[in-house]
Amino acid sequence: MGPAARRHLLALLAGAVPGAALAQAPLPPAARESLSIGINQYPSTFHPNIESMAAKSYILGFARRPMTAYDAEWQLTCLACERLPTLENGDAVLETTPDGKPGLRLTYRLREGERWADGTPVSAEDLRFAWEAGRAFETGFGPAEFYRSAYELIVVDPRTVTLRLDKVTYQFAALGDFQPLPARIERPIWEADRRNYRSRTAYDTATTNPALWNGPYRIAAVQPGAGVTLERNAHWSGPAPAFNRIAIRTVENTAALEAQLLAGQLDMVAGELGLPLEQATALQRRTGDRFRFAFTPGLTYEHIDLNLDNPILADRRVRQALLLGADRAQIVARLYDGKQEVAASGVHPRDAMYDPDIPSYPFDPARAAALLEEAGWRPGPDGIRRNAQGQRLTLELMTTAGNRAREQVQQILAGMWRALGIETRIRNEPPRVFFSETVSRRRFEGMAMFAWISSPENVPRTTFHSDEIPRPERNFSGQNYTGYRDAEVDRLIEAIPLELDPEKRRPLWSELQRRIATDLPALPLWHRSDAHVWPRWLDGVRPTGHQNYSSLWVAEWRVR
Repeated sequence: MGPAARRHLLALLAGAVPGAALAQAPLPPAARESLSIGINQYPSTFHPNIESMAAKSYILGFARRPMTAYDAEWQLTCLACERLPTLENGDAVLETTPDGKPGLRLTYRLREGERWADGTPVSAEDLRFAWEAGRAFETGFGPAEFYRSAYELIVVDPRTVTLRLDKVTYQFAALGDFQPLPARIERPIWEADRRNYRSRTAYDTATTNPALWNGPYRIAAVQPGAGVTLERNAHWSGPAPAFNRIAIRTVENTAALEAQLLAGQLDMVAGELGLPLEQATALQRRTGDRFRFAFTPGLTYEHIDLNLDNPILADRRVRQALLLGADRAQIVARLYDGKQEVAASGVHPRDAMYDPDIPSYPFDPARAAALLEEAGWRPGPDGIRRNAQGQRLTLELMTTAGNRAREQVQQILAGMWRALGIETRIRNEPPRVFFSETVSRRRFEGMAMFAWISSPENVPRTTFHSDEIPRPERNFSGQNYTGYRDAEVDRLIEAIPLELDPEKRRPLWSELQRRIATDLPALPLWHRSDAHVWPRWLDGVRPTGHQNYSSLWVAEWRVR
């Protein structure tokens, strides 16, 4: 979970579920020329490279094409390019950088027929502009690591570029969010005022300009805060999409989102940012087979960061006792109908480098109590443990205020830990304060519960490398909020990306997972599942469970 695939912090939403409304009569397939989709957020910008937000990523999946993406099988694939560069096919070449470091030369060729929705061909110049704007850090593109590493871009011909990178990593073919930007539209705006480009880009001042979009659809209408209308890109050269028009509606209240679905005002709710899992499972029980439901396990990882500067939590035995005393399987069964997967670590079981043999912590209160005794914490007269100095075993647990699902988890965990003699003080804050001030500046006293989202086989540099501990002299950059320091973990995190052979990487990954699972700087809870709700007449939607959303493959969606 390194900088190249910055984790975005997500909150579970919870809302009351209204009674079922009468459905509109299903239309015959021939009459389905449009599709309406409900989501619970609205983008703050439509620029592909400025700010990261789930709503923008989902909408732009219909209208944009990044060079590469991970598919539903979590395999890297080309979208706007013809093939992935490899050492075997010669499009990836090992070389030495001008300053003498190991580097790479990567060649990408745009697919033939790639066109903007005004009919203009997508060209290497569009890639050059995207690279130049990203390299000028005042532009405000992110994530920045790719642009720091890609020190040169060479236009080979109108459809081909060569990138020179200053490092060799196993993920070298993945370009993340790097994608063509229409140079003839955006370059003049950027050159006029680079620092204010993000507020002047045509993506926000002229969003419906067809020259901005090169996906199966183009954005044809925008209702700020309320929704977006997509229409077919007449110049799209790929498989013809099923619908002439897609209406995406933003309904922030999930109870209202469900009501509109039941009333037939929406055809589907996007799993990437739609109904909370517990609300979707209740809807499924009430509506039977009226809709199709898919609960997709993914790379959203719910966990509790522990502040290791707290003397109580600095003792690994206490950290292990906390996890042994938490019946995570029962919580998943009670709150999520068993549709979340209890996590052994931040590495998902579907990930190619997952090691199932790392230390595990099934619910075992007897073992937890023994560890607390060994650490010097013994029951006091009121049942709360105390150490030899008389200090109570009291820990603060924080999360995002107003998130009902997380607040329920807090109460259940507090009760489980109380049975072990651990006192839990619950203190929550609004997400804006919790993330931007308390967590990012390591101001939480004990435990902070939230989630990370990542892409497949992502090295957790930013969360566990000691150099990523936020501190004032670096303006609190980094996401190692626990303050975890381990020289061997640092070495493994640095070594894994440089090993190109997957089988040689595997033991490094296993050792990294083992050390972190033993030390437990963070308590793993579960890998979250997205709740997708589709009409029964819609086929071909493929939830991915990671940062490259299902909308990127809309050309595969079909009406039965």
